[in-house]
Amino acid sequence: MRETFTLSEAIDRRRKTEKPWLEFLRVPALSVGIYALRAGAEDPQAPHTEDEVYYVVSGRATLRVGDEDRVVGPGSIVFVGATAKHRFHSITEDLTCLVFFAPAAGTNAKR
Repeated sequence: MRETFTLSEAIDRRRKTEKPWLEFLRVPALSVGIYALRAGAEDPQAPHTEDEVYYVVSGRATLRVGDEDRVVGPGSIVFVGATAKHRFHSITEDLTCLVFFAPAAGTNAKR
């Protein structure tokens, strides 16, 4: 299993897929990926069954978690608890996030 990555490499790999999400590391306790949305895009995600942390690499948006809005930009770190309703909106600059799921994304949904 590969254990060392660069952020630029992960972002480039995600960009080549033309999909908003690319998981590049997965072990039972954790998964990590790149999530990207263009300025003005709609965020289609639904609540997840795992805790997650977003680290905003670039871009600006508002992240709604439950009933609370949080303006985020480069360097912002946001924790979203398992099953919390959340989505990005008011994306004013192309948004790229490094996302950590614990345990690995989808793990709890299989139980």
